Parts: sequence; structure tokens; C-alpha cells
Amino acid sequence: MFELIKYSIELLDQWLTNNGWAGYDPYDLKGLPFFTKNSSSFLKEILRKGILKLELFAPCLLRKIFRVKKEINSKAMGLFADAYLNVYLATGKSYYLSKAEDAIQWLDRNYSEGYSGKCWGYPFDWQSRIFIPRGTPSSVVSATVGNAYWNFYKLTGERRYLTTCESICNFFINDLNIDRLGSDKICFSYTPLDNFHVHNANLFVAEFLIRVGKEIGNEKFIDHGLYAVNYTLSEQNPDGSICYWGRDQSDRCHIDHYHSGFEIRSLYSVWKLTGEERVHEAVEKYYRFYLTNLFKDKTIPKLTPQRTYPINIHACAEALICNATLAPDFPEAREYLNNATYWVIKNMQDKSGYFIYAIYNFKGIKWKVKIPYIRWGQAWMLKGLSEVWKLENK
Repeated sequence: MFELIKYSIELLDQWLTNNGWAGYDPYDLKGLPFFTKNSSSFLKEILRKGILKLELFAPCLLRKIFRVKKEINSKAMGLFADAYLNVYLATGKSYYLSKAEDAIQWLDRNYSEGYSGKCWGYPFDWQSRIFIPRGTPSSVVSATVGNAYWNFYKLTGERRYLTTCESICNFFINDLNIDRLGSDKICFSYTPLDNFHVHNANLFVAEFLIRVGKEIGNEKFIDHGLYAVNYTLSEQNPDGSICYWGRDQSDRCHIDHYHSGFEIRSLYSVWKLTGEERVHEAVEKYYRFYLTNLFKDKTIPKLTPQRTYPINIHACAEALICNATLAPDFPEAREYLNNATYWVIKNMQDKSGYFIYAIYNFKGIKWKVKIPYIRWGQAWMLKGLSEVWKLENK
């Protein structure tokens, strides 16, 4: 296992060095005005759907036709900084530390201005239930970036990294919309523009607030984090799963691999930070659901409980990260982790080093979508592989 992970990381790093930080994203094409602007034209809607179907077969060609530019993604840079730091700690090679520092320095220079604290967003327009312009800071992106600053702080002890973490918390508290859903329950919005109740985003914020709050002795951060955890736990399903949307905002319970992994990892960290048994019970129940429903043959990361295909690289990366994170307290994670790591490297990594986007299956006919998405694939997979390597070195 050690040699396979080492070779995979070195191959991916070589590809990234040749490619640079910029690249395409699954959402960049959808962020063009043709897709985001509302239109009553039936023909235009048909064209939109047709183009998105064609993307499964010619993603790079379509981006050239529509002149989509390769961009540096803040979330990817946070993941790269975090992952390269893990690889440095595993190898002691200053080369990897230099790569991590390069990513963190880019983040130092490229944050969203005009808010109460440091924050970052995506480099494309995003049409969700509302229109969210490019650069709008996101709770998920900012928490992901915050993890990198936190790990730099824990490694170096330099106060400036902790100061950035505290600044991110100020953004969460002062700029995100906070809905009070009971005397001790709140939900943080996805961005300052919406009032979405999205559980993985809420937990990302909650966990980061509790972690930083405990480090600096800020009770306000801790209390807000715990109230947010209360809300999400109040919506945990009897089988242990948690839906993507809050029940008051959607009648449909959407569950997928990577958002489930995000939620499990956030709750696991909250348990380790607080020692609260109720959180431990929630993690244990959710993790059992995750292992039972989101893997095929204890190996292949399924996209949803009902669907194995398409096999998506983001789900593959989360399978590595989630199981590596929980392995110290859940011994069964090792089997899933080893199986998934071998399978993903053998089936999803191109010989040139990058990880493909997905494997589709239509009535037994399988094909690979090989576009090398930077954030969705390369950044998350480097993070995943680095977490497995870190675990192997303990």
C-alpha cells in the first residue's frame, strides 16, 4: 500500500507541476450566461439540456467552443495546501512544504474583500435556487481553506495562521445569514446572499467555529458552533443518514457519497473536540449507514445509496478521506480504505498522472469521461491520498 500511494502521489504531483494550478471545473460551463440567465424560450431550454448531455462525451471541446477559461480555484488551493503539507509531514521533503506554502501564499493574496473576515468563493457564476455571482464567499470554501491555515498553524505555531482562522470565524458569525430554528438551534447559510439550510455547509462552519473557539477561548464561536450542531442532529434520520437540505426547505431527501462524508467527518471532529456522547452516537450511526449504503462490495464508492454509476472522482476522494479520518476509532474503516484506495488508483488515475472525472454505464456500455477537473478531481484526490499516507505513517 505504501509504495502504491507514494507512486500515485508522485505521478499526480508531476502532472500538477506541468499543468499549473489553473484548470476546468464541472460548474464553469454551467456558470456561463447562456446557462444562468432565465429565459422563457423553449428552444433555448432544449439547447441547454442538449449541451449538458453532450458534455459527457466532449467536455474539453465544449469548453473551447464556449471559450471557458481555465481558472485557479480557491477551494482547490486550500486542498492543495493541506494535502502538500500532509505529504511533507510524511516524507520530510522540503519540496512538498514549498508547494504547500505556494498555495497558502496565493490564498493570502486572493480572498473576497469587503467582509468582516477573510473568506473565499468560486471563480464562476453559480445558479442554485438563487443566482450567486463569481467570487461570492462561500461557507464551504472558506472552511476548507481554513483547514489549511489551521494545519499550518499547528505545524509552525505561527500566530498569523491562527489569526486568519479567527478572521474566517468572524466572517461566519457576522456575514453569513443565521436562521434561528429553536431556542438552541441555528443554521448558517451557504453564502451571504442566501438563507439555505444545507447540512454539510452548516456542519463545516460549526466544526471550524468550535475548533478555533476552543483554541483561542472564544465562547461565542463555541456556542454558535454547538447550536448549529444541534440543528443538524435534530434532523438526523432514523437510519443515521442526514439529508442534503433541511426538512423545512425540501420534501426530497437527497443523499450522496461526498456530502455524507463531509457531514460524518465534521461530526467526528466535533465529538473529538467536545467529547459529547450524543455526537459520538450520531457519528457511529451515520458511519454505519455510510459503509453499508455507499460502497459496492466494500470497495467501489457509490454515488448514492441507489446508484453505483456514474462513479465520480469526488466520491472516490471522499471515500479515502472519510475512512482515513475515522480509522483510529473505527477499525472496520481499514478494510474499506485499503480496498477503495487500490481500486481508485487502478481505475481512475490516468497514466499521465491526473485522475479522470467519472465512469458512466448505460445498459452495460461503460465509458470514461477523462477531463482533468482541478478542484473536483486533482485537489480532492491529492488530499485523499495524502490522508491515507498520513495514516500509514502513524
